[in-house]
Amino acid sequence: MISKGKRTVGSLAMALSAAAAFTVAVPSGTAFAIDHIQCVGGENYLKIWSHLNGRQSVDCYANAGKTDFGGWWVDRISTGNNDLIYYDANGDSVKIERWHDITFPNRPPKVRAIQIL
Repeated sequence: MISKGKRTVGSLAMALSAAAAFTVAVPSGTAFAIDHIQCVGGENYLKIWSHLNGRQSVDCYANAGKTDFGGWWVDRISTGNNDLIYYDANGDSVKIERWHDITFPNRPPKVRAIQIL
């Protein structure tokens, strides 16, 4: 017959083992899922006007995360209700706070990635 103390210790060890296994199996932190979305007038999404090799584009993004921007030259950024970091081709990262609308008429940055915080 197993004593009550040994069963308690065994149960506690099993619970700790299960908790450790669960911690390893489930990643911690925030899940990032930035989405390239259709631009809709009146919405407060991140909106970026850009150009590359004679083509122009207007793109909108929602939700926190980071995505590749392909080295396009950025002419204008409207952050809407998003804090943004863009990573340029020179290796710099630039943070732009929410509710800003910035244009780059003379020297547009060549952006390799964007991140909504």
